[in-house]
Amino acid sequence: MALNKKPVTGMKDILPAEMQLRDYCINVIKETYGKFGFTSIETPCVESIGNLNSKQGGENEKLIFKILKRGEKLNLAEAKEEMDLVDGGLRYDLTVPLVRFYANHANELPSPFKALQIGNVWRADRPQRGRYRQFMQCDIDILGEPTYLAEIELVLATTTLLGKLDFHNFTIRINDRKILKAMAQYSGFPQESFDTVFIILDKMDKIGLEGVAEELEKEGFAKESIDTYLGLFKEITSDIEGVRYCKEKLKDVLDPKVAEDLETIISTVDSVKTADFKMSFDPTLVRGMSYYTGPIFEISMDEFGGSVGGGGRYDEMIGKFTGNNTSACGFSIGFERIVMLLLERNYEIPTKNGKKAYLIEKNMPADKMLTILTEAGKKHDKPIALTETGLEGIPDSLWWTGTLLPVIEKYPLSYVLVWRNAREKSTHYYAPYPGQVSADDFVKFSRSPKILFVGDNFELYK
Repeated sequence: MALNKKPVTGMKDILPAEMQLRDYCINVIKETYGKFGFTSIETPCVESIGNLNSKQGGENEKLIFKILKRGEKLNLAEAKEEMDLVDGGLRYDLTVPLVRFYANHANELPSPFKALQIGNVWRADRPQRGRYRQFMQCDIDILGEPTYLAEIELVLATTTLLGKLDFHNFTIRINDRKILKAMAQYSGFPQESFDTVFIILDKMDKIGLEGVAEELEKEGFAKESIDTYLGLFKEITSDIEGVRYCKEKLKDVLDPKVAEDLETIISTVDSVKTADFKMSFDPTLVRGMSYYTGPIFEISMDEFGGSVGGGGRYDEMIGKFTGNNTSACGFSIGFERIVMLLLERNYEIPTKNGKKAYLIEKNMPADKMLTILTEAGKKHDKPIALTETGLEGIPDSLWWTGTLLPVIEKYPLSYVLVWRNAREKSTHYYAPYPGQVSADDFVKFSRSPKILFVGDNFELYK
């Protein structure tokens, strides 16, 4: 019987062309996030099943690839339930391993600690476009920073990265779990049913307001609560004014600082961003992980038709390990989806040290030559210079102001180097000296406002 040459369902082989793109993306990720101060770490792909099943991973806990106990620990005869046979599992995200890592090494790490992780995760999910059972994630997290500065930096770092990978006109959707809960409380839903309400709300993009209403009715919720709840979404806009509306409308059930902090995050990011994207307040944004405690965000791209990354604040998760809560916030990009989109648009990897030849013909006029040099300088963002120039053979008393200056003053030259004199040769007149025929003209040349000398009193960067 022939062996199966195809990968297991939900896995894939990676050919050289894609591997080259993946390596390029990883290098850009490390370089970009490194400039924001994030430090690379690595955690094992296998975690304790108790950590993975801690009721913080939402629906992902149903998708764990579990690992049987081995050797004497595996006792099939006495096993009464699945957990008697299992002691580990493949990680379904990078957050649970990070939290365990931090709890184990907190005393050895700076505070706040800015972590970068790039690694494979596994979920027993239904494969579809841009989704596999084994896929790479890329996470940045800030641990130990309690203020909204963490959210601002995470959004700016991630969007800067996407800009460097040539993504434009995408959207960062943002919400706060506290606003989600306040809206549900304001509408009269019982607190113990919030998770059910949020699971249904999370389907808004697919089923719309009417679909959400129908599902809430099927769950037996009061019509008054449903109408009040959905009425809020009709009134809330997707900008800062929407946040301010929530602050006023929900003032009896929402700490005003929650809305104020969210407003600050949006306005600050908008004011200092370098990439081409927009911030959008989305009160329907839920994020499936139950460990989120504050602001949450997702990256939406029209060309994908869904999320290509997300994250949020999870201040209570580390405390599950240590007994003491530690502020934490993270952002994850969908690495596989980013690579897929780049492949679909036939993205070409920029040649970092690409070279371009410029043709300089023999006896080319000086103006034309300097025009070409200026073009090359602008193209590569480099200063241009004349490294060798002067007059040989024919004494010219006005060469400096009559020949050299009219040419160079029209171009952004960084410096002009005039060759030294070869005094043993009577025809070499590259630089003036007392008594040389162009000495007086050189003095006039030196007084031009276009000319600077090393000894001149000037501020280089002003």
